[in-house]
Amino acid sequence: MTPLPVPDAELLRLDHQVCFSLHAASRAFGGVYRDALKELGLTYPQYLVMLVLWEHGPQPVKVIGEQLRLDSGTLSPLLKRLEAAGRVHRERSAEDERSVTVRLTKAGADLRERALPVPRKIMAATGLSIEEIRTLRGLLRRATDSLDNV
Repeated sequence: MTPLPVPDAELLRLDHQVCFSLHAASRAFGGVYRDALKELGLTYPQYLVMLVLWEHGPQPVKVIGEQLRLDSGTLSPLLKRLEAAGRVHRERSAEDERSVTVRLTKAGADLRERALPVPRKIMAATGLSIEEIRTLRGLLRRATDSLDNV
C-alpha cells in the first residue's frame, strides 16, 4: 500500500478520519430512519431484524445475530420487544433446546407492505444517485471485509 501524500500530523485532523465520517453518516441515517420508521412502530435495529425475516423467513437467533453483526446481549432484548409487540414469535428448538428460532407473526408479515416505501425515502434523503449508492455500498463492504481480516 502506498503511503498517503499527507503529512502524519495532518492525518490527525478530525476531517481526515474515515471512522468519523462513517460515524457522522450513521448518526444522520439514524435520524432519517427514526422518522421513516416511526409510523411502523419500529426502531432501526428492529427494522433490520424484520428485513432479515421478510427476506429469509424463520431464522435461528444465532443466524440473525451473524447476519446483523449483533451479539446475543443486544439481540435478545430487541427480539423480546418485537415479540411483545406481536411482530415475531420465538420458539425453542425441539432438537436443540439451546437454539431458538424466530418467525414472523401475521402482523409482522403484514407490516412488510407498509415498510415498502422506506428504502426509497432513505435513498432520496441521501441526495445520492442509485449508482452512487451502489458504489458506496461496495466500498463499505470492501472496507468491512478488510477490517474484519486485520
